[in-house]
Amino acid sequence: MTPQTHQGGWIIIATFVAALMLTVVPLPDWLGQMRPEWAALVLIYWCMALPQRIGVGVGWIVGLFVDVLRAELLGQYALAFALIAYVTLHLHRRVRVFPLWQQAASVLVLIVLEQMLILWVKGIMGQSPHTWTYWLPSVTSMLVWPIVYILLRGIRRYYRIS
Repeated sequence: MTPQTHQGGWIIIATFVAALMLTVVPLPDWLGQMRPEWAALVLIYWCMALPQRIGVGVGWIVGLFVDVLRAELLGQYALAFALIAYVTLHLHRRVRVFPLWQQAASVLVLIVLEQMLILWVKGIMGQSPHTWTYWLPSVTSMLVWPIVYILLRGIRRYYRIS
C-alpha cells in the first residue's frame, strides 16, 4: 500500500485566511448585522469535501482565530466551530448528495446551532443580544452558501486538492 500524498494544503489555508478577512472587513452598521459567517461556511465546505483532512481540530483553530479577530471571549467560537465540524463530519455523506438548496438548509441549521451556542455563552456572561437581528447571519449564510460552494468546488478542482 502506498502512502497517499495530499495536495493543496496552502490553498485550503488561503481560503480560511480569505474567510477570516471577510469576517473582519469593515461594513456599515446595517450591513454588518447581516454579515454571513464566512469562516464557518468555509469550514463546512472543507469538512464535507475533505473529511479525512479537515476536522474538529481545524474547526477549533479557526474558531480561535475568529475569537481573536472579533475580540470575543477566547474559546467560544472555537467551541462552536469544533461542534460545527463534528456535526458536518458526522453527516457529510448525506449532505454532499443533497441539491444545493437542501445543502443551504443544512447550513442554516449548522449556523443556527453555532449562534445558539454563542448566545448561551454570552447569556452566561450577561451579554445577551437585544434584537432579533442577532439571527440574520444564519439567513445570509444560507443564502450565500450556493455561491461559496460553487466557488470553493471550482478552486478544489482547479488546484486538484485531494
